[in-house]
Amino acid sequence: MTPAPTVRIEGLGLRYGRTAALDDVSLAFGDGVTGLLGRNGAGKTTLLRIVATAMAPDRGTLSVLGHDPGTAAGRLEVRRRLGYLPQDPGFYRRFTAFEFVEYVAILQEFGHRRERRAEVLRVLAAVGLADAAKKKIKALSGGMRQRVALAAALVGDPALLVLDEPTVGLDPEQRLRFRELIAGLGEGRTVLLSTHQTEDVMSLCHRVAVLDQGKVRFEGTPTELARLADGRVWSAPARAEGALAAWRTGAGTYRNVGTPPPGADLVEPTLEDGYLMLVDTSAEAVSA
Repeated sequence: MTPAPTVRIEGLGLRYGRTAALDDVSLAFGDGVTGLLGRNGAGKTTLLRIVATAMAPDRGTLSVLGHDPGTAAGRLEVRRRLGYLPQDPGFYRRFTAFEFVEYVAILQEFGHRRERRAEVLRVLAAVGLADAAKKKIKALSGGMRQRVALAAALVGDPALLVLDEPTVGLDPEQRLRFRELIAGLGEGRTVLLSTHQTEDVMSLCHRVAVLDQGKVRFEGTPTELARLADGRVWSAPARAEGALAAWRTGAGTYRNVGTPPPGADLVEPTLEDGYLMLVDTSAEAVSA
């Protein structure tokens, strides 16, 4: 028997004035890591804020962890089992890492001091910050601050983690460490993360949904997204005219994406190639 999705979204819509931030969005997410991929302004953050009960849609239905966030009782039950890392965690920079996470634990109804302290130390250790518990947040690096925010999201061992651009602003080593953390967290729970970094999706996600101009353009596996560019990527000694994108590789040849000429030397597409083909086709359909 297939388990029910952790999150089920049907016909969701939300407008900011004349702009449709979300337009008839229908998706379902279960255990594992699901990525929301899209350009800035595609609607990713808006969708995550709705799932995290930080805002309400104009229309549509939403079920999170078996509850309706549209009701006060439903929102309370969701928040008790939800971990949320927004783009801007809103740090109190004079707090230590321990104090910040403890504050979140209080909000999560950890009333007993000894139990609360044990939980804060547990989640700090889980993100590799056991030795930094007493350090002021203002003294931490960007990567360490992101890990403090993730620790706060892990308080109470939530069944659903909602992460908005968790690797933005991190250097390559920090990003690799953070990906390792998130990949482990996706075992036995639902992790929903937004990003505009295709390499994050390929490294972390079991499934991916692409949002563009408030609409769902694709839902499937990263491999299925890459296959959208089958037969559309080729190698050549020069940049091809009319290609959607072309760049010089380390081998000195050009990797071209678009409509190949006859006899082109086709190469295996990546997720990034499939994403490019998808959003370019979507843009053409809107402008037509």
